[in-house]
Amino acid sequence: MQVVDRKTKNEYTYEPSKFVKYMYEKKSGRFFLKLLNNRVMANISRIFMNTFLSIPYKNKIIKKNHVDMSLYEDKKYLSYNSYFTRRLKKIDFVKDNKVFIAPCESKLLVLKIDNNTSFDIKGSKYTLSEILKDDIYKEYNGGYAMIFRLEATNYHRYIFLDSGTRDEYKYIKGKLNTVQPIAYKHFKVFHENCREWTVLHTDNFDDVIHMEIGAMMIGKINNNDKTSFKRGDEKGFFSFGGSTILLLVKKNIIKINDDIMNNSQELKETTVNIGEEVAKKIK
Repeated sequence: MQVVDRKTKNEYTYEPSKFVKYMYEKKSGRFFLKLLNNRVMANISRIFMNTFLSIPYKNKIIKKNHVDMSLYEDKKYLSYNSYFTRRLKKIDFVKDNKVFIAPCESKLLVLKIDNNTSFDIKGSKYTLSEILKDDIYKEYNGGYAMIFRLEATNYHRYIFLDSGTRDEYKYIKGKLNTVQPIAYKHFKVFHENCREWTVLHTDNFDDVIHMEIGAMMIGKINNNDKTSFKRGDEKGFFSFGGSTILLLVKKNIIKINDDIMNNSQELKETTVNIGEEVAKKIK
């Protein structure tokens, strides 16, 4: 998958680790894949990442990725997961009600939902009926599927994109495949992975479906219990690992920013920051 850095306009190829390649591309690697997709293994990994034994790994990640810890709350991070779920001191987000903002720091791919309420990624067709397990999918025919893919180095808390109210959360139990593009060739990740979704009744963008999708080593999606919210309020966070947020937006509600749309039409992801503009209201 090609990725475009939105700030610098530089383009690069996203490469999964050698171990991830091994698991998905080699027959012998499928054994390890089954182990890691197992929820018991995910729980063991989570326990380890919540202990002091994971501190060296935390320090290595911070150093390798040049993370500026002054941007985050002043506290002692006594495990990798305490660092992974860190909270920014301040989140800057666009306050203009006509602007549709990114709910998280991630790489964004936007796909058009066709007349069959489906979209394609790398030759795999995803249907909204399979993703949602609900007949509400019909309302999003002709709209957009906005795929925000978070990597382990990203900020793993996410915010509400607009003010409004929400329905109850719906949880769908599933597997824990990686959300890295290499998995798209082998599994229908958004059909198969564990996920949780709700309908946001927003003030400015009609009803938007907000879905969190778990990934390898992630069995925990932590949503807060707010039923009413304001733009920029924290919605929740992912525990240890990478993950994805999928937004479904109805037809004729927003116009995606040209740079993101142009990249997406070439199946290139665009880096976006939490709270920044990614689209504008049409009416």
